[in-house]
Amino acid sequence: MSKIAYVNGRYLPQSEASVNIEDRGYQFGDGIYEVVHLHDGRYVDEELHLARLERSLGEIQLAMPMSRAALSMVLREVAQRNRVREGLLYMQVTRGVSRRDHAFPSKPVPPALVVTIRRVPSYPTDVDKWQAACITLPDLRWARRDIKSVNLLPNCLARQKAREQGAIEAILYDEATGMVTEGAATTFWIVDENGAIRTRFLDHVVLPGCTRAALMAELRTLGMAYDEREFSLEEMRRAREAFITSATSFVKPITKIDGKPVGDGKVGPVVRRLFDIFARHVKGDVKNAA
Repeated sequence: MSKIAYVNGRYLPQSEASVNIEDRGYQFGDGIYEVVHLHDGRYVDEELHLARLERSLGEIQLAMPMSRAALSMVLREVAQRNRVREGLLYMQVTRGVSRRDHAFPSKPVPPALVVTIRRVPSYPTDVDKWQAACITLPDLRWARRDIKSVNLLPNCLARQKAREQGAIEAILYDEATGMVTEGAATTFWIVDENGAIRTRFLDHVVLPGCTRAALMAELRTLGMAYDEREFSLEEMRRAREAFITSATSFVKPITKIDGKPVGDGKVGPVVRRLFDIFARHVKGDVKNAA
């Protein structure tokens, strides 16, 4: 059975789905995307992702293609038509089709919406097998990284460089200051040398990660402290533990950076607990996480 996609009001086999070559997403990267993780039929942090989609669209002066409630129905219909209960739903909204011109269309056109789904493995059960390595690279992305834009070429180049070096992610840093920003497609955290859980504060330099927000909410519920404070490459290299978060990484331990071990090179006790906490969050059972 062919995969089914939602494209501008129609549910179509992906092999038959298409967008106009003058769609501004294709021509200029003039669009926004979001991802929702579907676990055992449960839409994880759906409201956080839809809220971020709406915020990003507002930042580029683009209206939601439909209400949040209607978009939620589309997500469910795509999952149902593809018979997927464990997967990732991708939404992409662009400014639509108009004559090629860098400025926005003088007469607004309907935004374009595409929703697809792909199957993924369930939340990992063995944190030790979930650990991974990263590299560090200068952050060469545009200045508005808080917008989840489809303009991802610098991110792709960073991820490719990581893959070529046997790593799964590139941890980006500001060349001028030496301060860490985030991963190419993830939020980056450390457990510093004093035992504090730290990640960078939110501003235009980093994406407001939904998994980041969800994990912080669970930590507050459990009375566990964390610190939204930036840190340098030097501090990162002295960290006891490190991990990344995202809708696809969940809580992923990072035990090697630039070929050198983080701490003792093993999954540490703090990240091990956070992995378990988020596993329960994904399953909707955080009340038992303590």
